[in-house]
Amino acid sequence: MKRQFTPADRLETWAKFNGVDLLNTQIQITEAKGTGLFARINGRLNGVTKLIVVPKDLVLSLRTVDEYAKADRHLREVLDAVGDFGRTARGAILIFLILQITHSSPEAGEAIGVSNPLTEYLKFLPEEVSLPTLWSDEEREILHGTSLAAAVEHKLQSLDNEFEMLREKTKHISWCNCVWWDEDTGHLTIDDWRTVDALYRSRALELPGTGHAMVPCVDMANHASGNDTIALYETDVDGNAILQLRDDKSLNGGQEVSITFDARLGCLGISRLTLFSYGDRKGACEMIYSYGFLEDSQQTARELFLDLDIPNDDPLKQAKKFVNDSAPGVKIYEEEGEVKWDSPFVYWACVNEDEGLNFSVAQDTDGNQNLEVFWKNQKLDPSSLADTLRKNQMWEIFQLRANMLLESRIKEQLQNLSAAIEVFSTGLQMPEIDSKTLKMIERLQILEATLLHRACQAITEEKTHYLESLTVQRYLNDLNSLLHGDEAASDEDSNEDFS
Repeated sequence: MKRQFTPADRLETWAKFNGVDLLNTQIQITEAKGTGLFARINGRLNGVTKLIVVPKDLVLSLRTVDEYAKADRHLREVLDAVGDFGRTARGAILIFLILQITHSSPEAGEAIGVSNPLTEYLKFLPEEVSLPTLWSDEEREILHGTSLAAAVEHKLQSLDNEFEMLREKTKHISWCNCVWWDEDTGHLTIDDWRTVDALYRSRALELPGTGHAMVPCVDMANHASGNDTIALYETDVDGNAILQLRDDKSLNGGQEVSITFDARLGCLGISRLTLFSYGDRKGACEMIYSYGFLEDSQQTARELFLDLDIPNDDPLKQAKKFVNDSAPGVKIYEEEGEVKWDSPFVYWACVNEDEGLNFSVAQDTDGNQNLEVFWKNQKLDPSSLADTLRKNQMWEIFQLRANMLLESRIKEQLQNLSAAIEVFSTGLQMPEIDSKTLKMIERLQILEATLLHRACQAITEEKTHYLESLTVQRYLNDLNSLLHGDEAASDEDSNEDFS
């Protein structure tokens, strides 16, 4: 659907009219970064000082959407139709954004929804969002070999599934069918759904006491990480969102207020204050995936995720995948200068039926059938498989198997990535793709290749360690004796038959 846009230089007027107190900041448009927040002071600010106060009713959260739905029957109808999806913060906010676009679109043809301050705020948000889920097919093609390629493809499939769910759940609502889905009069497309998802992902933060939310005006700030982080956010006793200067920072008149997002810092117990730590902990892949850029200061990939599968010759493959409740892959990451890995999933590929793993179909009191997992004849919670195996005397053998599987997967990824890097090194010319995007993906390739090489070395060292263990040596010797014994028996049988 066609979106309506309002020039960013009118945003301060909107803010003032709707009770947003910009206090010591102003919104400016810069040539290099677009819209940004800048200090509006004479002199210098030091320590904890409020920069922006946003009324709680303007903070777009699950609670806010529910409140607006009380007076907006169109919004209420869609939220009720999609069920559990509309009761999550992300689901509710995405549907709210779609309703606001529909309300303002000249293609709607009829009055849909109720106008509110956030309807107008949405018009200030950028027309183009640089997240990979909105890239062209040609742009996504250059992701080949990076972990970002699979992440984007999985996300696009997820968005397609959500969009189809929205269609199926709402096509019986007369106005939805007419304005959104009808072949002649409907105008809602998958691109609209991808756009609201990108707007949400690139701007949402974990607001203390509120949860995932979009905060008007605060989300106009540009981003920096590490020591360049200027501001932090908080919720006051009235539920208003506050942006304030960090207590260890100062701010001069005209200086840009840069922020970084990463809700995980809120877990460090820094009072109730949560640092805007947008890039301090996120990997290079996640930065591009969620925000569409890489900071110049990012020197390592930090972490990446590779998909994994269970070998096809495993007779329990389908049962294992059915009960597995962890991400089907491995996270490779840096911690205190070392490269480590984490993958609960890989252990499903490392244990066999003859070692104690079994499955059984059970029927509950309602007649529903469920697949249950057993280890050594004891019922097993699928999420505790790794912890259970760790207590077993064969743990070092399971670890060796995991190492071998991961080593093979990492080498496969490196091979694909090396081929992609070689293509770039020949002076790739793609005039249809922005040069900044090409350079960013080239950086991602190099950063991830470096991390994968280090991971391969670390896993090789782990494998060597386990190969030298007495448990593994005894296991391999027993296995070797068994194999040779079978061969000898087979030869003897063959000789008898021949005679």
